Amino acid sequence: MTPWEVAAVLAAGVGAGGINAIVGSGSLITFPTLLALGFPPIVANVSNNVGLVPGNLAGVIGYRAELAGQRSRLIRLGAASVLGSVVGSLLLLWLPEEAFQVIVPVLIGIACVLVVLQPRINRWLASRRRTADAHGGLLLWLGVLGTGVYGGYFGAAQGVILIALLGILLDDGLQRLNAAKNVMAFLVNTVAAVLFILLAEVDWTAALLIAVGSTVGGFLGARIGRRLPAFALRVVIACIGVVAIIKLVYG
Repeated sequence: MTPWEVAAVLAAGVGAGGINAIVGSGSLITFPTLLALGFPPIVANVSNNVGLVPGNLAGVIGYRAELAGQRSRLIRLGAASVLGSVVGSLLLLWLPEEAFQVIVPVLIGIACVLVVLQPRINRWLASRRRTADAHGGLLLWLGVLGTGVYGGYFGAAQGVILIALLGILLDDGLQRLNAAKNVMAFLVNTVAAVLFILLAEVDWTAALLIAVGSTVGGFLGARIGRRLPAFALRVVIACIGVVAIIKLVYG
């Protein structure tokens, strides 16, 4: 890689790490960057996933204060994330890449609508929540499982989908839910990274550059994201989701 290419991948990693900590979709920066530099799609996807794991961890650490009191919730939902990631990662290695690309923009679009309508839906679900499962019940568990499958396969905007599911099915503050989302995304990407390292081709130069950049971006993103009011965070989520759809549909 030339010095300019190294700088481009490193900068993309910083941006991706920051966006992942705030909401998700960081892969929409790093993955296209690797493609533009001539990496084969699967190698780019795999190397990108491996590189973003340290940034995911930085985001989790940055939101550690908001994770207080969520241990049992994270254990329950984290199990769904891990199982889904295993399935999605194996699908990436075994199935044609086009299989998920058809439905991915639809999933992100639905997630954006859910985020925008979350306050209204929350009011509608208020009476139900008085007796609801504190962990979101089976519906949320299955939703997290499905998001884990998607995240293990490609992963861009999995944070948008997760925060939409958590926001609608759990009665908690958006910042705390964002912290939980960071943990689940970290689990999905870590499990996928382990499988990719064992079973697929990783370009370690690209992965290490993204790892360094995403770690810096993850800490910066967490500092910024924790200071955003709920409305502003919701707007950021919706905007990034729209950008994700445009990039996935039109390249």
